Amino acid sequence: MTTAQPLDVQPSPLALLLLGREADPRSERGVECPGDLPAPSDPDLVERARAAKAKLGDRVFVLGHHYQRDEVIEFADVTGDSFKLARDAAARPDAEYIVFCGVHFMAESADILTGDDQQVILPDLAAGCSMADMATAEQVAECWDVLTEAGIAEVTVPVSYMNSSADIKAFTGKHGGTICTSSNAKRALDWAFEQGEKVLFLPDQHLGRNTAVRDMGMSLDDCVVYNPHKPNGGLTAEEVRAAKMILWRGHCSVHGRFSLDSVNDVRERIPGVNVLVHPECKHEVVAAADYVGSTEYIIKTLEAAPAGSKWAIGTELNLVRRLANRFADQGKEIVFLDKTVCFCSTMNRIDLPHLVWALESLAAGKVVNRIQVDNETESFAKLALERMLMLP
Repeated sequence: MTTAQPLDVQPSPLALLLLGREADPRSERGVECPGDLPAPSDPDLVERARAAKAKLGDRVFVLGHHYQRDEVIEFADVTGDSFKLARDAAARPDAEYIVFCGVHFMAESADILTGDDQQVILPDLAAGCSMADMATAEQVAECWDVLTEAGIAEVTVPVSYMNSSADIKAFTGKHGGTICTSSNAKRALDWAFEQGEKVLFLPDQHLGRNTAVRDMGMSLDDCVVYNPHKPNGGLTAEEVRAAKMILWRGHCSVHGRFSLDSVNDVRERIPGVNVLVHPECKHEVVAAADYVGSTEYIIKTLEAAPAGSKWAIGTELNLVRRLANRFADQGKEIVFLDKTVCFCSTMNRIDLPHLVWALESLAAGKVVNRIQVDNETESFAKLALERMLMLP
């Protein structure tokens, strides 16, 4: 009987990354967080956060994305969506530290738009975005090669969603494209079709499809989906030549979970309910909804809604719950569109222990978890962002 020899198996870089034993600053995936965090059970966390923030004073500016936990939002100087927060940071040039309670690509955007003397801090480096991670610079470069070989790259304009890495924003800027948000996606696409004949939309296929079909009158046949995990994106040269919208095969893990069944079920359970969803939802969900719009649109719609109205909201649960509590005294019934609880798991990695650790470290003169985009990437990414800012 022979003795089994140990297998010479080395863990892949991705496996090490997910185990928290390696770091990849250019990835949205989880990376290890240095330092000792306060215990979540520490009853003094709130007071510690207040004390550290007070000690830092105007030197720190805390940004809180709408999807953050309530315990974190409490310490935010401003709240908003990703682009609003990045602009808010840029409008505070005297703040030495920008603590971004959001996810990695948001902190990158803040670093791009703020001054060189300002430092952007992400309390937990593992707070990434699965959607942003679905398009890497290497994959997009391969896609562009496919479009070049098909003879259409020169007439294709890249439009990248704000929910993308700095690398993808830089690719977009370098190739004459622009960035968009869920609020101005139609304006961005109108501009892009004035520059060329086709659009490569990155990385969220649903926002691209919904904007093209629902808002611009295109047909579903005008759209094709490029899958980076298949040769040539899973498309023939004839298919990409015939398409107007080349959609990247990416999606939001939160908004992508809502289904047509969710809409039908809530209408049956709550007669007279208004269904209000984010445009990152699937096309059939958007088509069945009563109202569709960005996070800011959702908030403003509920603010203007009459007392006693009923709403089912298709977006992240932290925000839905906060809005339900906010408008409860007005008799507005606000429920989550799906029966299953769904937080944004990576956004929720920013909790009070991480925020306290970041603030106390800064107060002690130690900069932690700084997000810094290299100069070349920043230059081209900023170009794409500036094109968005100049949209009519």
